[in-house]
Amino acid sequence: MSRLQQTYGLTDEQREIVATVRAFVDKEILPVATELEHADAYPQAIVDGMKGLGLFGLMIGEEHGGLGESLLTYALAVEELSRGWMSVSGIVNTHFIVAWMITHHGTPEQKAHYLPKMATGEIRGAFSMSEPGCGSDVSAIRTRAVPDGDAYVIDGQKMWLTNGGSANLVATLVKTDPDAGHRGMTTFLVDKTPGFGEVAPGLTVPGKIEKMGYKGVDTTELIFDAYRIPSAQILGGTPGRGFYQMMDGVEVGRVNVAARGCGVARRAYELALDYARRRETFGKPIAEHQAVMFRLAEMATKVEAAHQMMVMAARRKDSGERNDLEAGMAKYLASEYCKEVVEDAFRIHGGYAYSKEYEIERLYREAPMLLIGEGTADIQKMIIGRRLLEG
Repeated sequence: MSRLQQTYGLTDEQREIVATVRAFVDKEILPVATELEHADAYPQAIVDGMKGLGLFGLMIGEEHGGLGESLLTYALAVEELSRGWMSVSGIVNTHFIVAWMITHHGTPEQKAHYLPKMATGEIRGAFSMSEPGCGSDVSAIRTRAVPDGDAYVIDGQKMWLTNGGSANLVATLVKTDPDAGHRGMTTFLVDKTPGFGEVAPGLTVPGKIEKMGYKGVDTTELIFDAYRIPSAQILGGTPGRGFYQMMDGVEVGRVNVAARGCGVARRAYELALDYARRRETFGKPIAEHQAVMFRLAEMATKVEAAHQMMVMAARRKDSGERNDLEAGMAKYLASEYCKEVVEDAFRIHGGYAYSKEYEIERLYREAPMLLIGEGTADIQKMIIGRRLLEG
């Protein structure tokens, strides 16, 4: 095993889980990932395998049928899944964020209803903040929920839902009091039928958004047109808490994105190292040319640095402390380093990197998504800077 991305202080159970996921990736994901990605095909067989491993319930408490593991364990599993195919980790990530939000903010009834079925993968989650006219500026959302007796009526359009078609539960942030700023936002737990078209009365998923990379996993819009939802579907039961609930979910989601960056960068490094050892020029493997050797050294250092930052952010959250500074740093560093490592691997492959027959071509299209997901680099810098100025 490589010396890179070693995590010290793990329990025997954590090491076993990570080793099991790594073996699953090597056997079930890597051999088919590029073919499925090029076809933009949903990896149902892989998803079924992840259900069998209990990955959908990895962080759901044992009292609800999950494994009750830590954020660190989950992040290490995501790192391994992303090494195989980043889209697979995306299928788990939004589900995990919704489960986290219900676990930490849901009513007892919501926890009892959703979490056992989420642990088995019977209920699969997606979450929705973005809209066509806003991304990182969450306060600018326009989707509105208006009280109507013991229910609310929602109108508006949401954007960029990962698993928007395949999920049957969407945690959705809307405005219930437009004049109250962040305190006027509420998270609703929206049940729907998996698929596209009208998935519930007044609720439509138009279809998949075509993307440059990050294929296989569906990314969609969600349109509300006089959609009626009971007040009992408000996360936590009380309106006005949605912004803080969503930010808590995004905070752990940033650790996840950092883990994805670590996994993709690790795979790009592995491909580059293997190719550099086999490809010969001027009578010797290109790995022995100083220019390539130095590039490999820089790549390995970035892979290791990003991993250790991600581990630190996960451990801080697991300790119960605020980790927005560490999560922002980890997400920023891992996504930027991932882009750089993938590009260096692309350069090492030379002309072959441009061929769809080589895996690095896929990684080259996937890495840019990490620069955007869960907040751009500029947003992370803003979070980091503000936290540092707090002292």
